[in-house]
Amino acid sequence: MKIKVGVIFGGPSVEHEVSVISALQAIQNINKEKYEVVPIYISKERVWYTGKNLFDIKNYSDLESLKKIANPVILCNLGQEFCLLQTSGMFKKVIEKIDVAFPIVHGQNVEDGSLVGFLETIGVPYVGSSVLGASLGQDKVLMKQVFASCDIPIVPYVWFYENDYLVCTEKYLKEIEKIGYPVVVKPAHLGSSVGISFAKDEEALKNSLEEAFLYDAKVIVEKAILDLTEVNCSVIGSEEIQSVSVIEEVMSSHNILTFDDKYVGEGKNSGSSKGMVNTSRIIPAKLDQELQSNVEKFSLEVFRALNLSGLCRIDFLIDKKQKKVYVNEPNIIPGSLAFYLWEPKGKKYCDVLDELIVLGIKSFKNKEKKTTCFETNILQNFGGLKGSKGKLKTK
Repeated sequence: MKIKVGVIFGGPSVEHEVSVISALQAIQNINKEKYEVVPIYISKERVWYTGKNLFDIKNYSDLESLKKIANPVILCNLGQEFCLLQTSGMFKKVIEKIDVAFPIVHGQNVEDGSLVGFLETIGVPYVGSSVLGASLGQDKVLMKQVFASCDIPIVPYVWFYENDYLVCTEKYLKEIEKIGYPVVVKPAHLGSSVGISFAKDEEALKNSLEEAFLYDAKVIVEKAILDLTEVNCSVIGSEEIQSVSVIEEVMSSHNILTFDDKYVGEGKNSGSSKGMVNTSRIIPAKLDQELQSNVEKFSLEVFRALNLSGLCRIDFLIDKKQKKVYVNEPNIIPGSLAFYLWEPKGKKYCDVLDELIVLGIKSFKNKEKKTTCFETNILQNFGGLKGSKGKLKTK
């Protein structure tokens, strides 16, 4: 009997379309002899849908029309059966059932722990990091604070909320001046290079901050490395065991890797995209043994420090002049699931997906062995709050 995998994608995120690309890539490559895929699409309006029409990427060219040919549903736990209930019409019927959820989502409101928090609440086994790991991995400020506490190297940075910046503009401009121009300005909770820009001076910085605040109320400004090599390394595993992929060097014609570099590239005029696999890259990266060892070492340290599980991709900045490695950030659910970094190690995409599903189910079974609530009901003999002052015993 095949395992039913509910692949969840989309959502109210600026990386909505990127999620669609990543999810459909995975669906195409999953082992159909072992798994039956149930597509679960979350619209930008937070409505959940399922149906066979969600398998065809052509249907996503018109998102409004897509909603008319898919079934609106809600995921719920009905007596330990995880069901997709139809929400339209007078009667609510079960459209599909799943055994495990596989979130392939990107960005704020979904990848940041929001979605897996919902899955945890209703008790659905799922693939990937827990709420804590996902939340830390999405907040570029909190992750750096964790890295600093673990002696994981990061570039100098300043962070602030929009309201604080508006009230104390000069204070933060002086702090940024201290770390030195040029700088890279980033919304704290976004990915896929959305809202990120490069500023060479204070005037450009102000424009960059204005752009970043369009996407997020929390912003981070980092010291830019000029003689830069950007490399990525993927990690698969759990708290018990982890393994690293080959390392890639990512090429860009800009000071920073842009959204177009990652997802548009040569597909810009053709109307198609292959996701992160479309990016210009060198695999394996041409690093000396010391730099390679450091990237691999820090990849594993980041994975453990942030309480990650499943698969992630860690992005690094290498100062070529100083020959020093800095952790840029992890991608908890990377574009294309970074499958291309595992192929040189003999793992096909279908093998990566299989390993992730197995890890997700194993993690769920391990958590089920732990005590999460008590059979004893301390409220059983409690007669209510009225007149109970001093009568409630806690031991």
